[in-house]
Amino acid sequence: MNSLNYLLLFMCACCLPFSNVLSYNTKVNQQPKSNSPRVCVIGAGIAGLTSAKYLKEEGINFTVLEATNYVGGTWRYDPRVGKDENGLDLHTSMYKHLRTNLPKPTMELRGFPIPKDMPSYPSWRLFYDYIKSYVAHYDLEQHIQFLHNVISVKRQDNVWRIKHKHVLKGDEFEEDYDFVIIGTGHFSKPNMPEITGEQLFKGTIIHSHDYRVPDVYNNRRVLVVGAGPSGMDIAIDVAFGCKTLIHSHHSKVNFRTKFPDHYIRKPDIKEFNETGAFFVDGTFEEFDDVIYCTGYEYYYPFLDESSGLTIDKHSVIPLYKYMVNIKQPSMVLMGLIIRACIVVALDAQARYTTALIKGNFTLPSEEEMMNEWQRSVEVIRSKGRPLSDIHFLAEKEDQYYEEMSKESGIDRVPPVMFKIRAVDTEAKLKNLYTYRNYVYEIIDNDTFTRRLENETSQSNNSFAP
Repeated sequence: MNSLNYLLLFMCACCLPFSNVLSYNTKVNQQPKSNSPRVCVIGAGIAGLTSAKYLKEEGINFTVLEATNYVGGTWRYDPRVGKDENGLDLHTSMYKHLRTNLPKPTMELRGFPIPKDMPSYPSWRLFYDYIKSYVAHYDLEQHIQFLHNVISVKRQDNVWRIKHKHVLKGDEFEEDYDFVIIGTGHFSKPNMPEITGEQLFKGTIIHSHDYRVPDVYNNRRVLVVGAGPSGMDIAIDVAFGCKTLIHSHHSKVNFRTKFPDHYIRKPDIKEFNETGAFFVDGTFEEFDDVIYCTGYEYYYPFLDESSGLTIDKHSVIPLYKYMVNIKQPSMVLMGLIIRACIVVALDAQARYTTALIKGNFTLPSEEEMMNEWQRSVEVIRSKGRPLSDIHFLAEKEDQYYEEMSKESGIDRVPPVMFKIRAVDTEAKLKNLYTYRNYVYEIIDNDTFTRRLENETSQSNNSFAP
């Protein structure tokens, strides 16, 4: 359902120490089995941090392994591109002028209110400060092993054998866990299109993953490719200063925004030459720079066939409830959903996973989970859609929260969250320049109000069931 074509981003990566020396630079710790499951959380972004919070509250034995020296995953802005200070690929896709594209009620972490003076659509900096406050409030850093990069997750001897490496010292460690939560997300490995003649083009080409500031495009002719959330946001960011903005995409979403006069809409690219590109409608445009806003690949290089998953750049299958590894249900992959209130969804997934580990409920049999997953696949195929749609929530978001609650016993995400997202999506379609001018306030689990930022009263703009 293309009218719900927006969602946020984020994610992470993480680990812990041990004892017996296996070789000169490899250590291993295979602790005796106990009644308490031992859990490894990979990543200290929002997925990993919410998981840590709930596991800690339940007294479950866990460790978070994080490859960087920071929390927050993609929400931490870094002006550099390529590699970080330790030679690892930069995970973050944050750019300088980014503001959230969902209003703050849908960005709030459960039990930790967003400050009242925070703008309705906060900047990355304000939201990142909020994440750091969450970590400090719940004292989560003591459970995070920073600078531990996970290099291997294997299913052996009925446990998860996880190998990770200290980024600076080079020491390798290996530990056994009963349960693994993967929270590294899917917004760090760019999906680069393959277009005829690209190597001939003499200008610059980057992916939105490496986009940081618009200033370098001032007074230049810029081609932006793609009309997803980042494509539309970056197009507007660049348009303020560039000479010409050429926007190539095939989206059928009915955007009604009035773009500036120097904005040129184009269909898909047919081929490049030295100075520009021909498009499938036979037209040609010259430009100086290209920004691919073409999404990201699913990328889990530390997993092998023992995980039981089939992973390609467009999908991870088979998953139950968009997260549980059906073949090995002691593994959960968080945040693979698309078109949802991602912070709310991650928090619900963390609570569901914690309830599962604690034993508050039992999953269906593998056959039952596979049957449910297969039914979803058949619906997608009947519509002529690609298998990548298996990760889409969109109009099914509120139903997803209801199903999770019924199965696991966790508190239900209020329907008002999905309702806010639906109204916010329509505001985006109407005008991408003004949708962030609205302030949303929750009245109860089903109702909210919306007003313009400069209005002093709530008016009668109320949204009920």
